[in-house]
Amino acid sequence: MASDGAPSVAQTEDAEQARWKTLLDAVVTMAADLSLDELLERIVEVAADLAGARYAALGVVAEGGQQGERRLQTFITHGITAEQQAAIGDLPRGNGLLGLLIDRPEPLRLHDIAEDPASVGFPPAHPPMRSFLGVPVRIRDKVFGNLYLSEKPDGSDFTEQDEQIVTALAAAAGVAIENARLLEEAARRERWLDATAEITSVLVQPGAEDTALQVVADRARVLAGADVAWVVAGPDDAHLSVQVVSGFPADPAKMAGLDLSRSLARSVVTSDLPIAVEDLGADSRATNVGQELGWPPLGPTVIVPMRSAAGVDGVVALAWLRGRGAQWSLLDPALPTRFAQQAALALHISAARRDLQRLALFEDRDRIARDLHDLVIQRLFAVGLGLQAAGHRLSDADPETGARLDAAVDELDITIRDIRRTIFALGSMDSDADLQSAVVEVVERAGAALKFRPVLRFDGPVRTVVDDDLVPDVLAVLTEALSNAARHAAASSVAVELKVGDGLLLCVADDGRGMAADVAESGLSNMRRRAEARGGRLGIDSSPGAGTTLSWWVPIA
Repeated sequence: MASDGAPSVAQTEDAEQARWKTLLDAVVTMAADLSLDELLERIVEVAADLAGARYAALGVVAEGGQQGERRLQTFITHGITAEQQAAIGDLPRGNGLLGLLIDRPEPLRLHDIAEDPASVGFPPAHPPMRSFLGVPVRIRDKVFGNLYLSEKPDGSDFTEQDEQIVTALAAAAGVAIENARLLEEAARRERWLDATAEITSVLVQPGAEDTALQVVADRARVLAGADVAWVVAGPDDAHLSVQVVSGFPADPAKMAGLDLSRSLARSVVTSDLPIAVEDLGADSRATNVGQELGWPPLGPTVIVPMRSAAGVDGVVALAWLRGRGAQWSLLDPALPTRFAQQAALALHISAARRDLQRLALFEDRDRIARDLHDLVIQRLFAVGLGLQAAGHRLSDADPETGARLDAAVDELDITIRDIRRTIFALGSMDSDADLQSAVVEVVERAGAALKFRPVLRFDGPVRTVVDDDLVPDVLAVLTEALSNAARHAAASSVAVELKVGDGLLLCVADDGRGMAADVAESGLSNMRRRAEARGGRLGIDSSPGAGTTLSWWVPIA
């Protein structure tokens, strides 16, 4: 029997065997289907149980951590309540006694933490800790982190047996952690591959053009577990701009105004190689996009090219806030690179399909215009000539019927003019074309009806300041004016001027016979309504034999 209530040798051996059985049971549970975070928490709990420690923690070593920097990427605790953790504040950086095990990864037992020269003390709200046991956790030959244990309930020190069993746990934990990381890595790769295959079908859907880049940024951010993602693109590497942002709000005006001439994005575009940096704000090559757009400080950042057969169309950037580098350290840049390449290919497919649709539309318009001109107008013209001849024969014998036939001929004339205007519109209404190019095309088409090419002059920034919604009105008015000149003016010259100043002024002047005082205003009234609806006006200066000048003015917002 043991004296003074001390356990006997048999009891001690039984207790030790029970601890090793607990370790074996723990190893079995660690081999279960646990996520990496769940596994790390389980390891800390088991370590505290095996060593009989009141407090335990697992510090995961950051990649490339140096003295004075944050050397612990993750710190998982056991025995400290959430309230205590909140009072303590920031998690340890990995200096002092914790850093000693990072620099010298081997088991360490201490009677009193405060007596060790490496100790730097505890924060004010930290619970008191005296005894200490630290054991490294290795994955193969690389240190993954360290187990830290402190304070046995009876106040005793950690023993050699405690060190041995925790060391055995650390060895088993290293294997389990590696397996969990490999499983998570395989799952991540599968998610990226699935998304890479899916992105094409998403981006080629009808109507996806307007949101394509946003879809790319959103999917990439979620897959990478990043805090923010953005896409940079432009016509060439000298004119890059931030197109879309996912994760944080961004002012479009600030996005467009960012100078990316000296940026990592431009380096990726010109080199066609991905770039990864640990701290975006500290990299001298980088334009700090986050700072310019008012985001919290960004740390780890990965920028990959959107490459296609035509070259590099832009980049996808993924970034994490400072202090949130765990996900970044697990990301293989090859995965977002392949995703971005597939996205670029999908965007090209979508653009090609859109071009084919537009080409089919233009061909259909051209066919309709040819049919209207070659069939409908010719038939109407023939009918009109027949009615006009009949009217002349009846004018003396039956003046009333002759007058009705003349009126019918006039209606046919108006219909033919409307059809000609429609033909002009079919040929010129390309929504993607700028106003100046569209006006040139309308004037050239009108030359065929006039038998000469009108003189055309532009004054002011026509291409840049005219809103897209104004273009249809300008082209409709111009088409109507040129049609009138071709049908009624008998002119030998026509001058067209489009001027942009305090407003938009369209002038069409001819040297024809001028307008009669009682001319019908069917087309002119349409021009006037278009002007007045925009707060503008229509002016007509005409006299018999002196030609006609039509002035159409509207303000520009």
